[in-house]
Amino acid sequence: MSDYGQRRRNFVGAVLLAMLSWAAIYTAIAAWPNQSRNKPIKVGVLHSLSGTMAVSERNVADATLYAIEDINRHGGLLGRKVEAVVVDGRSDWGVFASAAERLITQDKVSAVFGCWTSACRKTVKPIFERRDAVLFYPVQYEGLEQSPNIVYTGAAPNQQIIPAIKWTLDHLGRRLFLVGSDYVFPRTANKIITAQTTALQGQVVGEAYAPLGSQDFTAIIAAIQASKPEVIFNTINGDSNVGFFKALRAAGITPHDIPVMSFSIAESEVKAIGPATLEGDYAARNYFQSVDTPENRAFVSGYRDRYGPTTVTTAPMEAAYFGVMLWARAVEEAGSPDFRDFRSTIKGQSMAAPGGTVTIDPLTQHTWKTVRIGRVQKDGNFQILWDSQRPVRPVPFPSFLPKADWLQFLDGLYRGWNGNWQAPLPLPAAERQP
Repeated sequence: MSDYGQRRRNFVGAVLLAMLSWAAIYTAIAAWPNQSRNKPIKVGVLHSLSGTMAVSERNVADATLYAIEDINRHGGLLGRKVEAVVVDGRSDWGVFASAAERLITQDKVSAVFGCWTSACRKTVKPIFERRDAVLFYPVQYEGLEQSPNIVYTGAAPNQQIIPAIKWTLDHLGRRLFLVGSDYVFPRTANKIITAQTTALQGQVVGEAYAPLGSQDFTAIIAAIQASKPEVIFNTINGDSNVGFFKALRAAGITPHDIPVMSFSIAESEVKAIGPATLEGDYAARNYFQSVDTPENRAFVSGYRDRYGPTTVTTAPMEAAYFGVMLWARAVEEAGSPDFRDFRSTIKGQSMAAPGGTVTIDPLTQHTWKTVRIGRVQKDGNFQILWDSQRPVRPVPFPSFLPKADWLQFLDGLYRGWNGNWQAPLPLPAAERQP
């Protein structure tokens, strides 16, 4: 074969090889969107599965997973499975912060469902805002916050704390003692309670705090006995509630003597503490397991089928459940699981939730929801004594103080706690100065 023929054959071969290579590259590029569309949509589930907050948060994580399973049972979302990336925050706000960063930047989740305490939420809030990601927060809180990167499915103050003040003063007594865990939610809630109680001509006769996780309430019980209140307002969170109620009963204080109105007690805490200990005490919530609606009967039945016949459902669990469902509706409407695409469609989303109709307020990204007050029964359920009969518009900033004053109050707490959202924990006895 001549040199010309050999060169021609080499040239043709090179062209064919290049064409095949480009065809392979084109096929891979063309297939990439389909491969991406077939991948699961990841979401983060970030709750304390251990530590002092696990008694409350573990069930909320389960309710979140139940909602995700429900979506997958009905064909998934946008033709894709929803995959939960579950992380234990370990009741440690630093762990929550690093986990939130990892879920957003490494796991590339569509949304994160999580947090309980306001100290936790405020710790991760700057991360979601900096990364332009979204947190669905399912727990009642003190208000005084609004973020484009948080969807608040729990209660604002006017949907829990404020209605409970008037109801309590009208029905239980006018001399209040305030007890709480020593972090931003109880401190702020009690400022609201004090202002409203005074405006309604009631009286706050005492106020005391315990560190999160504390089981020693000796001094607080003594203060309650000395001040002779007619009602105790309780903003303790986590397993400290076990120690508090046991200390009350050990001191001979019963609901008949001094009833307790709680803001972070629900069916799961009643079960953990014991219905016999709490029977006759009160809670202000947006949902109770005893709500009699078709949606709630289906929710309770389905949840028990999944987790066992003795499991209970609570207000934060219900808020976690419908938060996932509203997220799914927003993603479906946007046609994309990217927050940049569904951030507009989450606003105004509404559904018939187990506790009644809920709607994401377009202006605040808080939730319109019904308010209820209940009393603990011997079976651990709540007898509903009052409800608002309709969803209440969320008001994150109570109107009796200017917004600037509320923010100044929060800043004072944060600075006073050395740049944290909870009070410094006391040193162990062995480390204290003599």
